[in-house]
Amino acid sequence: MTKGSDATTETVETVETEAGPASITWHTAKKARLVLAVSHGAGGGIEARDLRALAAVLPAHGVTVARVEQPWRVAGKKLAPAPRTLDLGWRGIWPALAESGLPVVSGGRSAGARVACRTAAEVGAHAVLALSFPLHPPGKPEKSRAAELLGSGVPTLVVQGGNDPFGRPGEFPEGPYELVEVPYGDHGFAVPKRAEITQEEAVAVITDAVVEWTGSLG
Repeated sequence: MTKGSDATTETVETVETEAGPASITWHTAKKARLVLAVSHGAGGGIEARDLRALAAVLPAHGVTVARVEQPWRVAGKKLAPAPRTLDLGWRGIWPALAESGLPVVSGGRSAGARVACRTAAEVGAHAVLALSFPLHPPGKPEKSRAAELLGSGVPTLVVQGGNDPFGRPGEFPEGPYELVEVPYGDHGFAVPKRAEITQEEAVAVITDAVVEWTGSLG
């Protein structure tokens, strides 16, 4: 499938990995200087509001967006496999992401953010975008996953909802990364109707932050 506009061309590619076939939905900028690869979490797919918004906005700023559907989702399974298998699938799609020769930013939301952090150094990621990084399971702050975030080894941006039960911005440790808060946002960046910002404004916080950050990457 191919769709096009003045700013972007959209295509879908199937990539074979050791964990099974993965799918990449490409939103290709006409004058790309970076590739941003983003994957989904354990409870949803590439139709998540933040991933769709990034795909709609970033190509006009010279960033090709690749929304990656992990093999377990392509296979129709409802439960994500172990982290080792998730990492295996991500490694398997990396050659397709890097084929253009452009720097590739490794990203994802929730479990996908963990994968991006864990594998960044190994695959040669230019940077990491961590959307809704699950710092800990809800109600269990003692089970911290901060080591994965702190160990990415490359420039990292965390975009976190202010009311994310998997880790609110104030819970994050100091470290070599940037953090942008989406006010009132939950783990899916949804904001309540009584919030002081609209859902559209909340999504714009995400896209504006990523546009600015990707523009600063060398």
